[in-house]
Amino acid sequence: MSGFAVKGWCPDAWHPMMAGDGLLVRVRPPLGRLSRAQVLGLCAAAIEYGNGAIDATSRANLQIRGVTEAGWPALIEALVALGFADPDPVREGRANILVAPDWQAGDDTHCIASELMARLDELPGLPGKVGFAIDAGVAPVLHDDPGDFRIERGEGGGLILRADGRETGAAIESGAEVDALIAIAHWFVSSGGGSAGRMARHRAALPDWAVGSVRPAAGAAALVPGRHPLGVARGLPFGRIEAAALADLIDAKSCRDVRITPWRIIIFEGAVEELVEDDALAVHTDACVGAPACPQATVETRALARRLAPHVTGRLHVSGCAKGCARARPADTVLTGRDGSYDLVIGGRAGDPPVRAGLAADQLLAHFGAV
Repeated sequence: MSGFAVKGWCPDAWHPMMAGDGLLVRVRPPLGRLSRAQVLGLCAAAIEYGNGAIDATSRANLQIRGVTEAGWPALIEALVALGFADPDPVREGRANILVAPDWQAGDDTHCIASELMARLDELPGLPGKVGFAIDAGVAPVLHDDPGDFRIERGEGGGLILRADGRETGAAIESGAEVDALIAIAHWFVSSGGGSAGRMARHRAALPDWAVGSVRPAAGAAALVPGRHPLGVARGLPFGRIEAAALADLIDAKSCRDVRITPWRIIIFEGAVEELVEDDALAVHTDACVGAPACPQATVETRALARRLAPHVTGRLHVSGCAKGCARARPADTVLTGRDGSYDLVIGGRAGDPPVRAGLAADQLLAHFGAV
């Protein structure tokens, strides 16, 4: 399916991407955690330099939307001061690290991710979408989330290094995890991985030391909104929250810190009251920003998703184009925008061959009994 451009890179603070509503500036909170002061500072920056909308991404990043080219330099200064952007753009580009959000200070996930952050200068230049996943808790939680090179718990209880696209990994000695990640990143570049763009598409044979037969441990149950050992988890419909609303939540709930997850759920540490608002929509429905905010989308997405969600069984994914930015994995019902109409896919991904093509929004509403 045509009609969209694959850019092959991800925006970051130093490399914003132009969208239909202005520049999109991606922020990578270290270890996926923000202090109360950082949250309030980020909200103020999103209002002053953007349109006030903040998105949570599948890599546990935050995106400030609607930034003007004239305002971007001042925004960068603010982000560096808040600790959200490295003063060195090269180092910032290497910090594509997804961390299991339930880490505790001093545990394996925290220690490995912190060491990797401290050793970013040792990494080679990698394609923009390539990243690391540190998932070293008792039970992996990032098994369905993006990570080209992964440290995770193996089924025998030890840690393993696993390359994305491989079902098994190699056992890693304690303390050698970051050495192994840096080494496999260098192997990826030297073996031509730059042409493939992602580890899962790279067909070169792994080096012997990275080959293993250890399967990942059984995954933990999915995080859902509600009470959490750290506080309260709140779902964000479509991963979007207004900066003013987020600031109000921080003030009203007296939260200590906030953790960003890759599942459109934010954990408010120290909160005691549940923060419920469209959580079912946040957990079971995916929709990108759509037209007109995204120049590659040809259809509206989120209003339609809201109307259809109560009438669709299982997971619903509405995508403005065939890229499927909001969800890479299959969903029970998928609507893909194409030339101003929608293609209907059952049990697949955006852009897969449809069972019905060229549908208008009112036809879809009637099809699912949502009129």
